Order: sequence, then C-alpha cells, then structure tokens
Amino acid sequence: MTHDGDLQSMLDSARAGSGRLAAGWGQGRATYGGVVAGVMLAALRGRLEGASQGLPLRSLTVSFVAPATAGPADLDVSVLRAGSSVTQGQVTMRQDGAVVAVLLASLGAERASTVSVAPSAAYPVLPSPDETTALPHVPGVTPDFFAHVDLRLADGGMPYTTASTSHMLGWMRFREPTPTFGEEHFVSLVDAWPPAVIQMLAQPRPASSLTWTLELVEDVTAEPDAYWAYEVRTDHAGHGYGHTHAHVWRPDGTLVAISRQTVTVFG
Repeated sequence: MTHDGDLQSMLDSARAGSGRLAAGWGQGRATYGGVVAGVMLAALRGRLEGASQGLPLRSLTVSFVAPATAGPADLDVSVLRAGSSVTQGQVTMRQDGAVVAVLLASLGAERASTVSVAPSAAYPVLPSPDETTALPHVPGVTPDFFAHVDLRLADGGMPYTTASTSHMLGWMRFREPTPTFGEEHFVSLVDAWPPAVIQMLAQPRPASSLTWTLELVEDVTAEPDAYWAYEVRTDHAGHGYGHTHAHVWRPDGTLVAISRQTVTVFG
C-alpha cells in the first residue's frame, strides 16, 4: 500500500500520465532533484510502446531550469525516436505554465561487441554502513527529503565544516524500502548526496544542481533495502560553480553508474 507522499506513489502516477510532486521531499524552496528526475523518467517509461518498453536506460541528462515545488506538475513527453535497438525521449516538466526541468534519456539494447574496457575507477575500501556516520535529518536544518534517505559518510567532510576536502565517500539507500527497486528508484536515490563542495563552507549557503548526467553501465535492479556505495570527486570549482563526477557500485564491487554534475554555489 502506498500513500500520497510515497516515492512509489509519485512514480506510479507519472507512469499513468499524471505528474505530482509530494510535500516532504523538499530541499530549500525546491523539490529534491532526484525525485524530479525519477518522476520524469517514469513518465517516459509510461509512454513507451512495443520493444522500447523493455530497453534498459543507458543515459539521462537533466537540466533543472527553475525550482520545482510540491503540487501538480504537467509532464510533456516526446519519444524522439524509437529505433531497432535505441530509443530516445524527452520529458519537459511544467508548473503554472513555466518550465521547471527538462530530461533527455537514451535507452538501448545490448549489442555484440569485441570492445571491453574494465572500469578505471577502483571499488573503494569502505567500512560497513553501521561503522559510518549517518547524515542526520534535523527538521528545519537539513533538507526535508533527508527524512527519506539513509546516507552514510565514510570519508570526506560533513556539510559546512570548512573542510579542506572536496570529495565524499559512503553508502546510500532509502530509509523506507520501496516495494521494488529499479531504474526509476535508482535515479531518485543517486542525487541525494549534498553537493561535495559545500563541506568547504563555514555556514549554510544555497547550493543546488544545475545539470545532471547519469550513465548506467549495469543493471540496477536490486533488493529495496540494499545499500549502494558512492564516491564523488570535485574536478573544478570556482566563480560560484562546481563540477563533479561520481561512481556508484553494488556492495559486491560491481560498478553500475557514473554521475556528472554542475552545481551552483552561493558562497
């Protein structure tokens, strides 16, 4: 059974063609970007037909145009091309007639290929989740959506601690397991970590994702209560923008995704 504020309820509604962002998933004045992306991906999945329905997600790019707030959201879905092995789609989310986010997604079947390159990012040495520091949910202090995600920091600095580091390493999952766990849930989870650079600040300042690209290299179907290993590194930061890349692994060390972001930092 799902409730209006559940992630699953939002995803199911989007698949059925009805966009809605629930209260309780905010970060500042906006809805948490992972949920925005997950809802848009669900809307696209709901429009796919025939062989396209079974194609795995390979890549998505989201541009967060304006703050998406709790409430109804219009989802304009376009299947740009449904080829024999690759399908590409676009979803535009609007609220009150204004664009708040745009998603481009590519889905593709496996191909026979002699090319195989092992991941360049090594699986990090991590203590168990129970041995790491949980990022707390403090009403009125931390983002509202922290009530829904379990983030365990193993290395790097906590937000707003004037840290000299600009990376984060740890575990993540939802606090309340969803009924199942697939691509839309994974997309909704991966963006949960705070922008890595805000650990360098001395006090809370606004920071948010401007663009986000997520590339899936393996299947992300999993048990709903599984922890995922996450590591993000900052490639460059300056002039109010940070550029980061991250990797996500299964607990067995299998690399499943590569994430890249441009974040805005007001401080």
